[in-house]
Amino acid sequence: MPKRIFRIISLSSSANHLSTIKTNADGYAAMIMKVLDKDNIGYIMMGSLKSLLLEAETHSISTNSEERKKLGDMISNKLKPTLDPNPLKRWYHKLRFFVLDNWQRIWVIVLWLMIMAILFIYKYIQYKNREVYEVLGHCVCLAKGAAETLKLNMALILLPVCRNTITWLRTKTSLGVIVPFDDNLNFHQVIAVGIMIGVAIHSVTHLACDFPRLIAATPEEYMPLRKFFGEEQPKRYLHFVKSTEGITGLIMVFLMAIAFTLAIPWFRRGKLEKKLPEPLKKLASFNAFCKEWYKKTTWMYLAVPVAFYACERLIRAFRSKMETVKVIKAATYPGNVLTLHMSRPTNFEYKSGQYMFVNCPAVSPFEWHPFSITSAPHDEYLSVHIKSLGDWTKAIKGVFSEVSMPLPVGEMSHGANNSDFPRIMIDGPYGAPAQDYKKYEVVLLIGLGIGATPMISIIKDIINNTETKELSQVDLGKVGSQHEPQGEKETFKTRRAYFYWVTREQGSYDWFKNIMNEIAERDKNKVIELHNYCTSVYEEGDVRSAFIHMLQSLNHAKSGLDIVSGTKVMSYFAKPNWENIYKQIAMDHPGSNVGVFYCGAPALTKELRNLALEFAHKTRTRFSFHKENF
Repeated sequence: MPKRIFRIISLSSSANHLSTIKTNADGYAAMIMKVLDKDNIGYIMMGSLKSLLLEAETHSISTNSEERKKLGDMISNKLKPTLDPNPLKRWYHKLRFFVLDNWQRIWVIVLWLMIMAILFIYKYIQYKNREVYEVLGHCVCLAKGAAETLKLNMALILLPVCRNTITWLRTKTSLGVIVPFDDNLNFHQVIAVGIMIGVAIHSVTHLACDFPRLIAATPEEYMPLRKFFGEEQPKRYLHFVKSTEGITGLIMVFLMAIAFTLAIPWFRRGKLEKKLPEPLKKLASFNAFCKEWYKKTTWMYLAVPVAFYACERLIRAFRSKMETVKVIKAATYPGNVLTLHMSRPTNFEYKSGQYMFVNCPAVSPFEWHPFSITSAPHDEYLSVHIKSLGDWTKAIKGVFSEVSMPLPVGEMSHGANNSDFPRIMIDGPYGAPAQDYKKYEVVLLIGLGIGATPMISIIKDIINNTETKELSQVDLGKVGSQHEPQGEKETFKTRRAYFYWVTREQGSYDWFKNIMNEIAERDKNKVIELHNYCTSVYEEGDVRSAFIHMLQSLNHAKSGLDIVSGTKVMSYFAKPNWENIYKQIAMDHPGSNVGVFYCGAPALTKELRNLALEFAHKTRTRFSFHKENF
C-alpha cells in the first residue's frame, strides 16, 4: 500500500507541476500511513484514504461556502447594476466618475494642449502678417506653427525622465497631490506623439506645399523673398533637398523614425530578437536606444531641460563612483533568480517600494538596469532580486554563479569567497508608486512573479513600523501620556495590509521563504494577511488537485508548514478571483480609502484597475489603484 500511495503522490505532483512534493513523496506517503495505520499493520483500507480525501474537500467547501454567501449578499445589495433610463443622466454619471478618477491627468493634458495651441496660433498669425504669406499662403503658417510646438515638446520630453528631479519632487514636496508623478513615462509618450504630429505637419507642408510654390512663383512674387531664400530663385526641387537645412532636416526625421521605432515594446523588450537576422539582433533589445543664435528661440526652449538632464547624468556618474557597494551575499534560486545582498552606503536613505539602478562592470561598464529594493529601510544592508529575462540579467547571473560555491538550493553563497564577487555599483534610490503606501490605512499589495519584490520591502517595513509604534506607545504609557508630542506628525497610517503573491512555479517561493516565515512570526496582531497563489496547481475542488489539498492539510496540521510554498503561509491553488478579493475588502473596510499597489506584467493591470474603479463607484470604499509594469 505505501508504494501505491507513493505512486498517487508522484502522479498528483507531476500533474500539478510540483517538483518538490514529488521529490519528498516517500516522506508524505509515510505521513499518510502514520495517520491511517495507527495499529502499524502495514497497510490501510482504500475506504480510509477516500474518507481522508472527502474530509479535506468538505472542510474546503464549507469554508468557501460561508465566504460565497457573504459575497453573494454583497453582489445583490451593493453591486446590482441600475441603469438610469435617461441617457443624458447616464452620460453625466460616466463623465463625473471619469473626471473624479482622472482629474490629475486631465488638468496636465489640458494645460499642455492649451500651451501648444497658444504657441501654434501665435506663430501662425505672425507668419500670416509677413511677406512670405503672399506666396506660400497657409502652408508656411502651418509649418512654422508646428515648428514652434516642436521646440517646446523637444524640451519637455526630457523632463519626465529626469528621475532624480521627479523623486525629489514626489518625496520632498506636496506636489504629488495635484501632479500625477506616477504617469511620468506616460506623459513622456504623449509628448513623443505630439512631436510626431508636429514633425509630420512641418515636413509635409514644407515638402509638398512650400517648396513647389517657391519654384512656381513669378519673378515679381519672388522678389520680396530674396532676403530669405537667396538672390537667385530656385528652379528645381532638388535645390531645397540638398541644402544644409534640407539635408539636416531629413537626417533628423530619419533618426527620429529609427528612435521611435526602437522604442516600440516589440523592439525595446526584445520580443522580435529571435525573428531578426544576427546583425540586427542588437537593435531589438534594451541596448538599441548656426548663425546669430541669440536671435533664435530654439535654444531658449532647450537650455533649461538639457541642463537638467545633463545634471541628472552627471549626478549618476558621480554618485555611482561614490556608491560602489560590496556584495555580502549572493544566491541563485529556482526560476532563474539571483539575489544580491550588498553593503549599504552611509547616506543611502530610501523608502520601501522605491528602486535603484544596478551596474556590473564585469558584464557591461555602460549598462544600468532598474530593480526594486527588497530590503526594508530599517535593514543595514541593501538587497535586490534579479530574474534572468534578457541578455544582461542572464550575464550577471552567470558571472556570480562562476564565483559562488555550490551550496544547497536557496542557501546564500558567502564567506571566504566574498572578495571574488564581481564589483557592483548602484544609483538611486528613485521614486515609485508603491512608496506612497503609508498614506493609506488599508493597502492591497499584489505581486505577479518577480513583481513581488517591492511588496516584500513594504510588508517588512509595515512590521517594523508597527513594532516601533507599539514600543513608542508603551514608552508614552510609562510616563502617563496618551498623546503624541505636539508638532510631531504621524506619517505611517497603515493599519491593515493584504499581500497577494501569484506565481506559476513552486520553486519561486524559495525567493522569499525566510522573509515570509519571519513576517508570519513577528505579526502578532495580524496586521498583514499573506496569500500565496500557485497557478500551476488545479483549483480547489478539481479531482486532479484533491490529493495535493489533502497532503497540504495533513502536513500543515503536523508541522505548521505548507507543502507547496514550504512556509508557514498556506498556499491557494490556481488564479485568485480578484472580484471576490475586492468585495471582501470592501465589506471589511467600509468607508476606507484602500491603496491598491500592483507590480507585474501588464496583462493584469486593466482588470485590477477596472475593479478598483467599479468598487470605488458602487460602494462606500474608495480604491486607489497604482501600478508598476515590467
